[in-house]
Amino acid sequence: MENAVISILFMAIVGAAIGGFTNYLAIKMLFRPYNAIYLKNWRLPFTPGLIPKRRGELAKQLGVTVTNYLLTPEVFKKKLFSEDIRSSVLTFAQQKIEKMIFTNDKTIMDWLKLAGFEHLPQTIENKVDIIIDDQFLNMKNTLSTKTIEQLLPSNIEQYINKKIPEAASYILDKGKEYFTSSKGEVTIKNMMDDFLESKGSFGGMIQMFLGDSSSIVSKIQREIINLLNAPGTKNLLVSIFSQEWDKIKQQPVMNYLTDIDFEPIVRNIQTYAKKELAIQDRLNKSISYYWQGGNEYVKTNLLPNLVEKGFAEAENKLEDVLNRLNLQEVVREQVDSFPLEKLEELVINIANKELKMITILGAVLGGLIGIIQGLIVLVFN
Repeated sequence: MENAVISILFMAIVGAAIGGFTNYLAIKMLFRPYNAIYLKNWRLPFTPGLIPKRRGELAKQLGVTVTNYLLTPEVFKKKLFSEDIRSSVLTFAQQKIEKMIFTNDKTIMDWLKLAGFEHLPQTIENKVDIIIDDQFLNMKNTLSTKTIEQLLPSNIEQYINKKIPEAASYILDKGKEYFTSSKGEVTIKNMMDDFLESKGSFGGMIQMFLGDSSSIVSKIQREIINLLNAPGTKNLLVSIFSQEWDKIKQQPVMNYLTDIDFEPIVRNIQTYAKKELAIQDRLNKSISYYWQGGNEYVKTNLLPNLVEKGFAEAENKLEDVLNRLNLQEVVREQVDSFPLEKLEELVINIANKELKMITILGAVLGGLIGIIQGLIVLVFN
C-alpha cells in the first residue's frame, strides 16, 4: 500500500511538472523565438513564435479592425464634434481673444513686430513714394503724348467754345469803356503825339498844321468806338480766338509746361501724403482704440459664426481626411514595426498574473491527471 501511495505521488509530481512546463512553454512560444532557426536548409518546427510568424497578418487585421470598427468617421464625429467640444472651443477662443487683443495694452505695431513685420511703416511710406512717383510719371507721359483736345472732357470743350463769343463781347465792351474814358482819351493823345514825334520834321509840320490835337483826338476816339461797335469787329475777334483755340487744342499739354520743375512738386506731395497718413502714429495705438465695440462683437457674433462654420466644414471634410490619412495602413505599419521585445514585455506586464495562473493551472491539471493515472494503474493491478 505504501508503494502504491508513493507511485501515485510520483506520477502526480511528474504530471504537475509536465503540465506546468507545457503551459509555460506554450506561453513563451507565443513570442519566442523571434526569428526562424535553421539547421542548414531545414527550419526547425514552431520557429519563429506564433506572433512573430503571424505578425504581418496580425498587423493587417488590426488595421482593418481599427478602421472599420474602432476609429470610424462616426466615432470621430461623435467625439470631436459634440456640443461640449464646440462649447469648449468657443469659450476658449473668446477668453483668448479678449485677453490677448482687447484687454491687452499691446499696440498694433507690437503685434506686427511679433509677426515679423516691424519694418511695415517704412515699407508703406516707401510704397507711397513709389506710387506717387509712378503716378506723376504716368501723368507726364500722358501730358506729353496726348493733345489738350484728347484730354479735355467734351462738356468742358463745349463750354469754352460757347464762352469765346462772350469773351470777345467782354473785351470789346471793356475797350469801349476804356477809350471813352478820360484815361483813354489821354492814351490816344499820347499815342498820336508819339507817332508824330517819331516822324521828325514832317511830323512837326503836321502837328503845327493841326494845331490843338484835342479835336483830332475826339475824332480818333469816335472812330475807335465805331470800329469796336462794328459787327465785323466782333466776328473778326471771335474768329481769331477760335483759330487760336484750335491751335492750342492740337498741342500736347507738356508744351506749355516745359519751364515747370516737377521734382520739388513731387517731393512736396510725398511729404504731405506721409504726414497725413501718419503710419507710425496710427500703428502705435491698440486695436481697441480703433474698434471700441470689437470685444463684444467678436464674442457674440464673429467667433460663434466662425466656430460653427469651422466645425461644419471640418465635419464635411472629415471622411476625406481620414481616407487621406489611411489609418488602416498607419496601424499596419506601426504594428509591423513595433519591436517584438517591447510587445512581449507589454503583454506580460499586462497579463502577468493571468499567465502565471495558466502555468499553475497546467501544473494542477497535470498533477490531477497523474493522480488519476496512478489510481487507474492501482485498480487494474
